[in-house]
Amino acid sequence: MTFIPTAEKLMPELTPREEIALLARALWRQGYNDHLAGHITALQPDGTLLCNPWLVRWDELRPEQVIRIDLAGRVVEGDWPVPLGIPLHLALHSARTDVTWAVHNHPLYGTVWADLGEIPPIYDQSSALGGGGDLVLVNEYQGPVNDPTTARGAIDAMHGGDLALLAGHGVFVLGGSARAIFQRAVALEQRCQRAWHIRAAGGSPAPVLPAGFLNHLKNSDGDGFVGFWESAVRAELRSDPSLLP
Repeated sequence: MTFIPTAEKLMPELTPREEIALLARALWRQGYNDHLAGHITALQPDGTLLCNPWLVRWDELRPEQVIRIDLAGRVVEGDWPVPLGIPLHLALHSARTDVTWAVHNHPLYGTVWADLGEIPPIYDQSSALGGGGDLVLVNEYQGPVNDPTTARGAIDAMHGGDLALLAGHGVFVLGGSARAIFQRAVALEQRCQRAWHIRAAGGSPAPVLPAGFLNHLKNSDGDGFVGFWESAVRAELRSDPSLLP
C-alpha cells in the first residue's frame, strides 16, 4: 500500500491562533529570535488580522495570547498590546490582497545581508527551497516601520516581492499559509547563512545550481513541501504539550 503524506496524517488539525503560536516558536529556533522584536499576521475572512502581541517573546507565545486587530491597528479581541512595528503589516495587507500570512523579524544572517545592502546568491538546494517569487532588497532605511508613512514606503519598494531584505532593519516574508511562511523563512535564513560563510571563507564561487531548477522553485507558492512545517509543529508539541487543549 502506498502512503500518501498529508498534513492531517502528519500533525493535529490546528486553529489559526495555534498556527501563529507554533510558527513563532518554530521560527525562534531557526534564528528569528531578536528578543521582543517581530510580528506575525494572518488575514482572516472578515478582514481582521490575527497577530502576536507586544511584550511576549516568540519562544513563549501561547495561542490564547494571540490578538485580533483591524486594519487600523486597533485591538478587537484579546488583552495584550499591539506590536510597535505593526504598521508594516497594516500597509502590506491594505495594499496586497494576495497575501494572507506575513512574518517580520531580524534573524542574524538575513539582517547582515540587509545591512550590507546585498542579495546573497543561492549556493545549494536547501537554500533554494523558499520558493515563490524573487527576493527583493529595500535598500533605503527611512526610519522604523512603526511610522505609517515609512511602512507604506517599504511596501511600495518591494514591488510585489514575496521575500524582502529591509536595509538597516531585517527581513519580511510573505505567503499563503503557515506552512509556506515557515519554509520560506527558514530557507531565506539558510541562504543568507551559507552565502556569508562562503564569503567569509575567502571564496565567492559562481552558484552551480541549474537555472531550470531555480526557476521551478521560484514559481512555487511555497506551500507544496508537505512535512517540513509539520515536523516543526510536532517538535514544538513534544517540547510543550500544553500548547494544544
